[in-house]
Amino acid sequence: MLLKVLLFGLLWRIVGNPFLALLILLVILYFLDRRYVGLTPNLTKPFQLSRRAARLRADLHANPHNTSAKLELARILIERKKYQEALPYLQDALPMMQDSADVHYEIGLCLLKTGDLAQGETYMLEAVNLNPRVKYGEAYLQLGEALAKQAPERAVRLLEQFRDVHSSSVEAYYRLGQLYQQLGRQDDAKRAFGEALEIYRGLPRYSRRQQRRWAWLARLK
Repeated sequence: MLLKVLLFGLLWRIVGNPFLALLILLVILYFLDRRYVGLTPNLTKPFQLSRRAARLRADLHANPHNTSAKLELARILIERKKYQEALPYLQDALPMMQDSADVHYEIGLCLLKTGDLAQGETYMLEAVNLNPRVKYGEAYLQLGEALAKQAPERAVRLLEQFRDVHSSSVEAYYRLGQLYQQLGRQDDAKRAFGEALEIYRGLPRYSRRQQRRWAWLARLK
């Protein structure tokens, strides 16, 4: 904090305007965070995804049977949290991808996020049946989050299944801790946040950049 105050004072002295100095300081902090930590969102990514989605829609208009384009578009929509819009593309692709655990998982995720818990669970369990480690155990976490209020005991069992997968995702263990907190299991939550930090410390240097945000958030807990 002291360093930020000193930097602000230096910038104010250089540019002669406190508001401009504050703006420059915020820009500097944003780029430093994006380079080394990742707590702030990528401000350009939504525009990149939107442009890519538009191109994929144009491709599908020319070739409605392009399964790979449907899948890519659906995944972009999921990343943008447009689950209802993504669902038809995934359902159209499913007949060609019956053995894909990822596609079953993504349909299940969209159904869970749009409130259809029963059907969402069916697809998630089929994804796990096809590949118990699908999305590094994410299926168990998503189901646990969806069922935490309605069926807390089932949610806990799903979390234990997630542990059995031995995920190496710092984000996943951070979210696991959040879910334990939601269920009132504070000791388990603390342990999950600790495990997130342990996983982060064990990652190779090139992998830490993408996981650093979740390690910082776990440390704050």
